Amino acid sequence: MPVPPSNPPRVSPTAAPRPLAIGAVLAALEPDFPDISISKIRFLEAEGLITPARTESGYRTFSPDDLERLRYILTAQRDRFWPLKVIRDALDKLERGLEPAPGDGAPSRPQVPAGGADPDLPTASDLSRRSNLRLTGVELRDAAGLDQPTFEALSTYGLLRPDSSGYYGDAALGVARAAGALAAYGIEPRHLRPFRTAADREIGLVQQVVSPIRGRSRGRDGAVPRDPTPQILAKCIALHTALVRAGLAAD
Repeated sequence: MPVPPSNPPRVSPTAAPRPLAIGAVLAALEPDFPDISISKIRFLEAEGLITPARTESGYRTFSPDDLERLRYILTAQRDRFWPLKVIRDALDKLERGLEPAPGDGAPSRPQVPAGGADPDLPTASDLSRRSNLRLTGVELRDAAGLDQPTFEALSTYGLLRPDSSGYYGDAALGVARAAGALAAYGIEPRHLRPFRTAADREIGLVQQVVSPIRGRSRGRDGAVPRDPTPQILAKCIALHTALVRAGLAAD
């Protein structure tokens, strides 16, 4: 179980890290933990806090991860005075993907990762951005690499819709390119109808929510209420992506 080390060991990219005998582990730990002993390491193993591998002859071998796990345990005992039960709980959380809380370098209680913005998801700014791209049907087909039957099928199933002037914008180009890429996997336009339906339902839901806001008069300061449509739609897309990831993880 990898525990984030303060100074991770340098490993050659062409060679797997060599296992360490218990004596080598003891020598590596003694500079920082003078009281460490072989019996102490064996005790921690008996308590289930470390699980070194065994050779055919029964000798213990330790990986670099085992060594850093030992450092975590010993530092928690020395600097935090944690009992073994608390250390065991912290190690369990680290194994389940929780992260050590930022601190002064000593082990701290792991926390759920804060998470950050997914660079692959559109932001509210992306959704509200307007493009001046205007393509004819022929230009759209050529740019997306679609043949005429596929283009017509996408139009029939409502996935491609021209604007009031008969042109296709940047969003339509994105739809066409995505549909063309999916066609390589045998996914035909008729299979994509649920995406159109789902998108229309999401948009309808958001319009229901923002309609009262749009209808409000100016505030006391004369400012027009801000339209939250892009922000809400961005959250809807994030939810959709999270549901897909959760479904894949459950398989």
